[in-house]
Amino acid sequence: MAEVTLRQVRKNYGNVEIIHGVDLEINSGEFIVFVGPSGCGKSTLLRMVAGLEEISDGDLHIGGTRVNDLAPRDRDIAMVFQDYALYPHKTVRDNMAFGLRLRKVAEAEVNKRVNSAAETLQITHLLDRLPKALSGGQRQRVAMGRAIVRQPKLFLFDEPLSNLDALLRNQVRAEIKKLHRRVGKTVIYVTHDQVEAMTLADRIVVLQAGRIVQFGTPDEIYGAPQHRFVAGFTGSPPMNFLPARLSSEAGQLALHISGGPSLLIPAEAAGRWRPHVGQEVELGIRPENLALADARPDWPAVDCEVELMEPLGAENLLTLRLGAQEIKARVAPDVRPEVGAHLRLALDPARLHLFDLKTGQVL
Repeated sequence: MAEVTLRQVRKNYGNVEIIHGVDLEINSGEFIVFVGPSGCGKSTLLRMVAGLEEISDGDLHIGGTRVNDLAPRDRDIAMVFQDYALYPHKTVRDNMAFGLRLRKVAEAEVNKRVNSAAETLQITHLLDRLPKALSGGQRQRVAMGRAIVRQPKLFLFDEPLSNLDALLRNQVRAEIKKLHRRVGKTVIYVTHDQVEAMTLADRIVVLQAGRIVQFGTPDEIYGAPQHRFVAGFTGSPPMNFLPARLSSEAGQLALHISGGPSLLIPAEAAGRWRPHVGQEVELGIRPENLALADARPDWPAVDCEVELMEPLGAENLLTLRLGAQEIKARVAPDVRPEVGAHLRLALDPARLHLFDLKTGQVL
């Protein structure tokens, strides 16, 4: 296993800086996910760890060794690509064994490792087939098996599930999680899919425009976002945002929603926001933290108009008009209001988030 350390790592293409001084500490055996929108630099950062992209500045250590100037084959890593990268004319067995044979590993050891990896991934019955005879999910298992037989310090995954359909993505994602538990090696995994990030990661690196916006556990990223970007990127549908202003009324904190009502915030939930009275902010609340006011009379509530009701089986998703703003709410499957109906919705005061209107930082 190996810890990975990045110190002020930068990537430039000419005069254009793509990765902006990234600092990161990854513990040995952790499953770390880089997540963010297209163009945020997550794959570039992964390729720099792999040695496929040159580091313009800063230091990268793997297992305590500075590897900036080491070739990819000398970094003791294995990488699983989005497009599988299998040799079409070689059998599954030969694809998995190819790297070991290049390194002159004894054939008995090659066979031992290939058979062990195939058993782990449940592809023993496919060892004599060519890639063209495999499904997408089976090809991805072979690509993973080729990485496993290397027995590296570090596994790198570059959006490995993006070519699979939804059902296969779920299946292979579960297999990757189980595989990590079995082998216990350090994993860095790149995806744009927040569900993959939340379900796979020990900790998540959220990237925006080549910078780390937040690094934390899935619970921290989802429940305690430190920036508006993180709050808006995670969750489906994402967090609701409402422009508002903080004020104090008779000693109680109030949120005046732009084009809408005012909310009185209970004192126990408002302590951390008092220094910001008078400030223009964005109020954030997730759809699942809204409830019918009758069910939660102890929460502050607002009047909304129903614009759309989407039944999802286990729940219903409501689109509502709150003043000049549109919000989403998750409700029980038996709550089925008509379009145009007026509802009074309560907001969980313990799950309200306030973000600075200019910087996006949480207050």
